[in-house]
Formats: sequence, C-alpha cells, structure tokens
Amino acid sequence: MLELYTNVCEECSKLITNRYSTSFSLGIKLFAKELRNPIYAIYGFVRFADEIVDTFHDHNKKVLLDRFREETRAAIHEKISLNPVLHSFQKVVNEYSIDYSLIDAFLDSMEMDLDDITYDDKLYNKYIYGSAEVVGLMCLKIFLNKTPERYDQLKESAQALGSAFQKINFLRDIRDDYYNKGRTYFPGVNVKQFNDQDKIEIEKDIAIDFEKGLTGIRQLPKKAKFGVFIAYVFYYQLFQKIKGLSFENILSQRVRIKNRKKAYLLAKYSLKNRLNMI
Repeated sequence: MLELYTNVCEECSKLITNRYSTSFSLGIKLFAKELRNPIYAIYGFVRFADEIVDTFHDHNKKVLLDRFREETRAAIHEKISLNPVLHSFQKVVNEYSIDYSLIDAFLDSMEMDLDDITYDDKLYNKYIYGSAEVVGLMCLKIFLNKTPERYDQLKESAQALGSAFQKINFLRDIRDDYYNKGRTYFPGVNVKQFNDQDKIEIEKDIAIDFEKGLTGIRQLPKKAKFGVFIAYVFYYQLFQKIKGLSFENILSQRVRIKNRKKAYLLAKYSLKNRLNMI
C-alpha cells in the first residue's frame, strides 16, 4: 500500500527533525496539523544534505552529494523514492508546486561547502540565498497553499527571516566552522584578527533581516503564524545573547538557549497569541 509507505516516510522526516532541532520541532508542533508533515519533509531533506557536507568526513562527499542531487531529481520526476527522506520530500514538492530552481540553489550552496572558498559579498549572498532563503520560500509555498497570490507579497520577508537565522548560525558557530571545517563565511573576515567592531557590523545586518522577517510573520495565515513566530523568538533570544558577549566569549563556548528559557518564552508568547497581541 503506497499510502502506508508514504506515512512511514513522513514519520522518518519527523523523527529527523525532532532529533536534530528542538527549536524547529517545537515550532512545527504549533502549526495547524495539515502543515506539519510537509514542513518535516523539507527539514529532513535539507538536514540530510547538510549532513553530507558537514559530517561524512571518511567518505567522498562530492560523490555522495552528486548522487543525492540525482536521486532528488529522479524522485521528484518519478514521484517515488526508496529513500524515505526523498520520498516524503518529493510528495511535498509535487503537491505544493515548489519550483526546482529553489532546490537546485540549495544543493548548489551545499556543494560550495565542499571547497575552501574565500567569500566575497557576491559568493556570501549566493550561499545565504541557497542555504537559507530558499528554505524559507519552500515553507512559504506551503503556508500560502490556499492563497498563492500572496506569495510575491511575502517573499522578501521569508527570505530575510531565513537569512537572519543562517547568519546567527554563522556567528554562533564561527569557531567550529573555522578551526574544524576550515570555513569563514563572512566576507573579508579573518577569524584570527576578528574584533568586537566586526561583530557589531554583522549584528547590524542581522537586525535588519530580523525586522523584515517579523513584518512578514505578522501577515502569515493563522495556521502558520504562531509556529514561525516562536522560531523567530528563539533565534532572536539567541541573537540577543550573542550580542551581549565579546568575540572572545563566542570563540570559547557554543552559545545556546536553555530548554527552561524556551519553555518560559513559549508560555509567555502563547498567552500573547491568545490575546491577539503578536
């Protein structure tokens, strides 16, 4: 029974999301039920592609990523895959008419992680677009399934929110990216000469993205708005914590928001949401 197989694949994508990200898992649980499996499917897809380039050091990453790209294209075209992650993903791509150019851009950014690249503004923007902004656009397609005419209206905000999340990840993980993976994403930045003024300039850029992203969140359909808003709140809290630390502190620890803080924020904004104050 294909329906049973598809359900199992969707459960796999859900499991991947829950194991890899507490913040996104919680946000997804706050969506209307009809949105959850499609978003799990997107997260499972991008998470596994990211694992190829970040984790599989004892294997030929380029071969694995090329194969993953080929299998993704085949799954979407044939509307089936024996890879559970790709099967649940292709279902979403086909059902919600997600443009393959978004998927290609994402995989192109993953491929950029295979090489030692010195990022200038052009390459940095290309990487941000492919690794984060297109993911926001895929999700937006799902959120606006019943009002597709609003996609162009909210497109810029969705990209900005994805960009903010990714740039915070870069700042938080700058030590691991540089010393363990040999990467520095911020243009013109030398980690060994990085200072607090450099950090402040990056934070100004992130703040602009956050502002644009929040404008879009407030215009999302009710079935999606609170879940996206909570992800925003968690990342914004992380952003504020990073802003309060010196660059030396960022290099000496991996900054995170504790679960009890997340629980407090969820309770606080759940009340505001019920009072229509978001």
